[in-house]
Amino acid sequence: MANTLPVLSWAQNQKPLVITVNRKKQAQTMDNFGAAGCWYAEGIGKHWPTAKKEKIAELLFSQKLDAQGNPRGIGLSAWRFNIGGGTAEQGDKSGIIDVNRRVEGFLQDDGTYNWNKQIGYTWFLQKAKSYGVEKLIAFSNTPPVQYTQNGLGFKTVKDFKANLKPDKYEAYADFLTEVLLHYQKQGLGFDYISPVNEPQWDWMGKVGEAKQEGSPWRNFEISRVVKALDVALQQKSLISQIILPEAAKLTFLYGDTTQTSQQVQAFFKKNSSDYLGNLNHLPKLVVGHSYFTDEGDQATVAIRQQVADTTQKYGVQFWQSEYSMLADGFREGTKARRSAMDCGLFLAKMIHQDLTVANASAWQFWNGFEPGKPDFDTRYYLIALQPNANHTNGGFQPTKNLWALGHYSLFIRPGMHRLLLNRQDHLSAVEAAQKVMVSAYAHAAGKLVVVAINYETQAQNLQLDVKNLKKGTTYKRYVTTATPDENLKAYPMGKVTQPVALPPRSITTLVINE
Repeated sequence: MANTLPVLSWAQNQKPLVITVNRKKQAQTMDNFGAAGCWYAEGIGKHWPTAKKEKIAELLFSQKLDAQGNPRGIGLSAWRFNIGGGTAEQGDKSGIIDVNRRVEGFLQDDGTYNWNKQIGYTWFLQKAKSYGVEKLIAFSNTPPVQYTQNGLGFKTVKDFKANLKPDKYEAYADFLTEVLLHYQKQGLGFDYISPVNEPQWDWMGKVGEAKQEGSPWRNFEISRVVKALDVALQQKSLISQIILPEAAKLTFLYGDTTQTSQQVQAFFKKNSSDYLGNLNHLPKLVVGHSYFTDEGDQATVAIRQQVADTTQKYGVQFWQSEYSMLADGFREGTKARRSAMDCGLFLAKMIHQDLTVANASAWQFWNGFEPGKPDFDTRYYLIALQPNANHTNGGFQPTKNLWALGHYSLFIRPGMHRLLLNRQDHLSAVEAAQKVMVSAYAHAAGKLVVVAINYETQAQNLQLDVKNLKKGTTYKRYVTTATPDENLKAYPMGKVTQPVALPPRSITTLVINE
């Protein structure tokens, strides 16, 4: 059936929610929307049939439309690449139970480098670049096993101390920059390098039962490794900037009392012993993960307001660099299975709160793809994989999570500004979280993007009041609903002066070109 969508076909009798948009009222500048390829990029990129892996790459990276005007993919503007610690080469002796979470390492035991490692991961990196993905981000979960205290890619002692040998800080920095230099020479220069990940967790496991690579880091250890990395980047004339600390929860950025807490203050308060605000390759930026901070709308908003207040106080930007529905907040009080659309809507809400309350200037999902099904409890992935036993082939399906992220990533490009809005109903962020949530983004001139999440089970109408808009300006509309084929589905243009119908439990993006 052709794309037909009468202006008020869903909500004839609903009084519209009026949203006032003024391009001059700008908030943060957007840097990127992204995702990571762990852990399954290696098998897919290295072994899967070309047609299948090409389609997965298209879903993640393409900004193009098909013949009907529907997006072919979600146009990610960032891709996260995991620099492995060498646990794959250790085999079962790595102590990591899942073979897919053992990651190859470029560093050899004799100190030389083997660049024929991580071929699958690199395939996705190359694809991201070929599709025009603007920002490439490298991150490390563990130092190379040659440099760790126990020779493993995880901790076997619960002391919350870094697994890096005390005399290997410079060596670790040299390793990371050698990897960056190699990829830069291949035309795949990384814009950002993240040397530590979720430093608050103990990353302890029993040998043979560990889940993945990981190391804790105390704030002074992070400061030390970042300073060494800054020197190494400078010496090798690399373009990469350092991002830190990949806080395991947003609350660790501003609060708590451990040796790995209050990380905004630790690294950017000028009289702090761990101050890093004067380094050449470190932007005034903190990155954190939204895991476990999604339990109830009131707490969700309060935590993000604290992030916004603290980062503003110390003059730093904030990125949300990892999120999936690890905790049960996405169930929103129910014990029943959550549909793919329920998950997609919850994901859209979390993106909205991170952008509009915490002022995140980048938002990245974990994980791009994982084994699973696309219809219920799609909490961990954008694309559901059904791999064979040795991960050399398989099936895959995009989920509603993919398209939910796409409502932001495809249209809100690097350099656009979020705009401050006025709601005629004057609902707070908490009150709007179960109703209609709206955010807007714009270039200095030209394109304006509005994303509306209708969380309600009834259709709603949205009326935009855009200041200084040219007469007769139109919008393109893209809609995602629970209907299987309504995934960023394109609908006919409408006039901005007319109300926009928002289907029940849906996400709508309006692209306005003057």
